[in-house]
Amino acid sequence: MPATVPFRLARTSAFAVVSLGLGMIAHVLGGGAMPAWSAAGGLALAFAAALPLTGRERGAGVILPLLGSTQAALHLLFSTTAPAVSHEALTHPHSGLLPGLAMLVMHGWAVGLTSLWLARGEALLWALLRRLGARLGPVLTGAPSPVAAPSAVAHPDGPATLRPSLLRHVVSRRGPPAPRPVTPF
Repeated sequence: MPATVPFRLARTSAFAVVSLGLGMIAHVLGGGAMPAWSAAGGLALAFAAALPLTGRERGAGVILPLLGSTQAALHLLFSTTAPAVSHEALTHPHSGLLPGLAMLVMHGWAVGLTSLWLARGEALLWALLRRLGARLGPVLTGAPSPVAAPSAVAHPDGPATLRPSLLRHVVSRRGPPAPRPVTPF
């Protein structure tokens, strides 16, 4: 089922905010500086990267590389737009364009966990939308609901009687359980 434009924009915005938030928090906690215009550019970058992919449900196989490449682009953006650092701060992890091993490991963990979280949220969102569509579709279109539609049951002795289709397939098993034969050991 293709998504509408407002729904796509909402999903893209959620992805962009999560990507930017993850990148900004990691950058600032690592000791880097964050100019406001750099954050705005990062939001636009993440938004532009996610918009073409929000037309339908996506799994972790699409979300993980998208989030990883967005985080790499945000890292480059934040590293190149950071204010000039003093000589004693050159040992800082954000001092150059190429990250150290610790930074790569932290980016990898953050991207992996966030992509699994986003993929699970994506699956839940689409499952909810499918359920709502199944429930609200007949109400909005005016068609009878398949659960509440009465069905005719023919009786050989008289006219057909109407009863809800929900009870058509119910099996009544009243009474004590059937005895089982006793088998010797």
